[in-house]
Amino acid sequence: MIHSLFIINSSGDVFMEKHWKSVVSRSVCDYFFDEQRKVGNPDDMPPIITAPHHYLISIHRSSMFFVAVCTTEVPPLFVIEFLHRVVDTFDDYFTECTESIIKENYVVVYELLDEMLDNGFPLATESNILKELIKPPNLLRTIANTVTGKSNVSATLPSGQLSNVPWRRTGVKYTNNEAYFDVVEEVDAIIDRSGSTVFAEIQGYIDCCIKLSGMPDLTLSFMNPRLFDDVSFHPCVRFKRWETERILSFIPPDGNMRLMSYHIGSQRVVAIPIYVRHHLNFKEGRLDLTVGPKQTIGRTVENVVVEIPMPKCVSNCSLVCNQGKYSFDPVSRLLSWDVGRIDVSKLPNLQGMVTCQSGSAMESKPTINVKFTINQMAVSGLKVNRLDMYGEKYKPFKGVKYITKAGKFQIRM
Repeated sequence: MIHSLFIINSSGDVFMEKHWKSVVSRSVCDYFFDEQRKVGNPDDMPPIITAPHHYLISIHRSSMFFVAVCTTEVPPLFVIEFLHRVVDTFDDYFTECTESIIKENYVVVYELLDEMLDNGFPLATESNILKELIKPPNLLRTIANTVTGKSNVSATLPSGQLSNVPWRRTGVKYTNNEAYFDVVEEVDAIIDRSGSTVFAEIQGYIDCCIKLSGMPDLTLSFMNPRLFDDVSFHPCVRFKRWETERILSFIPPDGNMRLMSYHIGSQRVVAIPIYVRHHLNFKEGRLDLTVGPKQTIGRTVENVVVEIPMPKCVSNCSLVCNQGKYSFDPVSRLLSWDVGRIDVSKLPNLQGMVTCQSGSAMESKPTINVKFTINQMAVSGLKVNRLDMYGEKYKPFKGVKYITKAGKFQIRM
């Protein structure tokens, strides 16, 4: 299936390669570089490139391209999902995935790729199973391995590999049995000049941290499961039961995992939680912005950042804000206002003068990009009804947290 994997940095250099079935020449990446020259933004890069004898399937994460090379036709989404799983595993092992960290941990990275892909086919991709096979690097283990000449690979097979549930090891024991669920929703929206919603949808996911002894069998139900337009599950979820009863039934992996991701595209249920009153006049050189909460059910809007990519004719900004702080980069022409938490009694305001170059042509008005976070609120109204556990006799501690974030949230001026 996957013959080779190339990791390419932001400078366009292949700094790591791994081959499984046979060695594919690095020159195959020339087809990738040809396509890269045609696009200005890395996110616009086509995920699938067809070469005369190969297929190049890539993802862009952490300012790097992960390019998988296949010699036969394969389901592209299958390969893309595997590449994302590789990056997630690196994040889990090394706290973050960057070029320097991969170079520092070359040996562990190659060991992980050997276990995750067997002769080109995905094998062990669950983090808790991999951590039994290959110990995560730390300073003491690195020193000991250097002195003794050993590697991080375990000498014994993980017990979970021999159980009926491949994503969960057997014999898990905890003193405190806990199960925490984070329901996170990201709002993508485009608001026109009058404040009307042009486009709105929600990308959501449920992340879990499950530390339960034994082999628990969990069921998670929702108050309003019909909200979901599209869902994607962790392999542990029993899909047939979801189709018939709209209940999540699963034996969870040990530790952290993403249980499901979902999409809500119906605009009638997408409440816009924030508004920006704006006035920008290039002729007068005036800018006035006010940010306020909207349909937040009394919840506080936090971590608010307003960004405006100004036209090239703008040379400087002299502004005053009653909350937070602003900055203007004269090179990139980006005006950034870090608002922080919105105080309802005194709404954040930014106003002042915008200096334009004399004689320069006035371009179209820019768009406002907004970032924000609202804790203890799911903007779609999604609610977890209950969590039940079967197969074990103890009573676990359970908790659910709701978070709403801004995705691609734009307001036209």
